Amino acid sequence: MTTATVYANAPELSSEDYVAIGLATCFVKEEGEVRELEIIEPIPSAALEAIAKGIPTSYKLVSATTLGTVLAGDKLQIPAGFPTSAQFSDDFGQRAIAAARTYKSRTVAKALIPLGTTREDFNYSTERKRVLNTKRVVSKDDNVKQHAYTHQVL
Repeated sequence: MTTATVYANAPELSSEDYVAIGLATCFVKEEGEVRELEIIEPIPSAALEAIAKGIPTSYKLVSATTLGTVLAGDKLQIPAGFPTSAQFSDDFGQRAIAAARTYKSRTVAKALIPLGTTREDFNYSTERKRVLNTKRVVSKDDNVKQHAYTHQVL
């Protein structure tokens, strides 16, 4: 019998639970220039199913592993086959736990990438760049123009 690490904020999960981890190509805008980054992030089951159907994705590769392999307590560990220069996404631990929960409820998604294997045959594309540090500025021009009689009782 294996010892299962219980996560404080996820008592229903153990270190043996399935999670898919992807290596995404993302971009950061700094001083008017765009710089490319490789980001390691967990992928929920619904996203993995969509990617497997052939939609364009920024993931170069996706690896199926266990939660304990990437989350050893509070310490993050780069999965085998990922470049050491890659960075973990923001809130990686919380997102990995959330993604692992999706595979518990949607077990059919685990068959797309069997545990311990890696897939690189997705529709990889950076045509639509994932810029991580964009700021959305809302102006009055963004408001929807309404008819003059919208709020009147006729």
